[in-house]
Amino acid sequence: MPDSRDPVEAHAESGRDLYEVSTWEPRTAFDRLSTGLYSVGVSAARLFVVLVAVVILAVQFALGGLGAVTDPIIGVFVLLSAVPALALAAYVWYADVTTSEPLELLVGTFVLGVLFAGFAGILNSIADWGIQSLGLTAGIVGFVFQIVFFFVVVGPVEETVKLLAVWLYPYRKPEFDAVVDGAVYGAMAGLGFATIENAIYISGQTQGIADPLNLIAAGTGISAVRALAGPGHVIYSAFAGYYLGLAKFNRENAGPIVVKGLLIAALVHATYNSLSSVVPAIVANATGIPWFIAFLGFIIVYDGIFGLLLIRKIARYRRAYHDAHDEPPGGQKSELTEFDG
Repeated sequence: MPDSRDPVEAHAESGRDLYEVSTWEPRTAFDRLSTGLYSVGVSAARLFVVLVAVVILAVQFALGGLGAVTDPIIGVFVLLSAVPALALAAYVWYADVTTSEPLELLVGTFVLGVLFAGFAGILNSIADWGIQSLGLTAGIVGFVFQIVFFFVVVGPVEETVKLLAVWLYPYRKPEFDAVVDGAVYGAMAGLGFATIENAIYISGQTQGIADPLNLIAAGTGISAVRALAGPGHVIYSAFAGYYLGLAKFNRENAGPIVVKGLLIAALVHATYNSLSSVVPAIVANATGIPWFIAFLGFIIVYDGIFGLLLIRKIARYRRAYHDAHDEPPGGQKSELTEFDG
């Protein structure tokens, strides 16, 4: 591996002062001012991103019908729809063999997952509007462009904003001290994203229904569908988060590692979107079973496959962790660098 130091530092006598020759640390008041301005600028940029996300969410409440979740009946349906995703995120947290993650970081990541969903909604809407305005929505052409839309826009955009929630907050904390922590925080970001997405769908499907019985009937159906779709978001972003954790401890290859995680999450996500709009209908028509049953079966199989792959990846980390801690000091720890994928 190439020496990451400047040639002067690499060959200089031990103890020689190379400040502003080939090394640097804050020594003077001007250095400390520069360090402080950089820190303030980074913090301001992060705060600006969060504030924009808060404004988008507020607009959705005021103008987009999301305010309907304040109705007790709809609010209960939103909470119930998030239960399966919550259970899966809880399992990922439980499977973390390292130190438990602080509650404030878990909750903060969940909240950012909720907030940043607005960015995905805007970008998806802009791209969808472009397709609609070009008239690329009918027949085979429309079907092809819908699939392309899933792989080029929806998958990459949604997985990126969920990973942004992890990178912006817990990733930079000292408590993020293991590769597997990325999967835990990725799962929490996915849970937040799934929760607000469920709220938007449920609010939209029940909007304008005044009669409580009709509201319950409509809410039950859409909540059941959203409850099935929610765990997928946890799985996808847990994969991406795992690779973000891997990148944190492999700085020299951090960029490609993060890209790999995002590609995996986006491809699995887009494939789900593409198949879920086709496979259940084909199965229902071929067998005569109700569409919802076919959809349920598809979700169980698809999420089951990738959920097991995620569990397998976390389990391999657990085994490597236990093997490393069982070995004597200075023992061979090659398993720590052998991960799936």
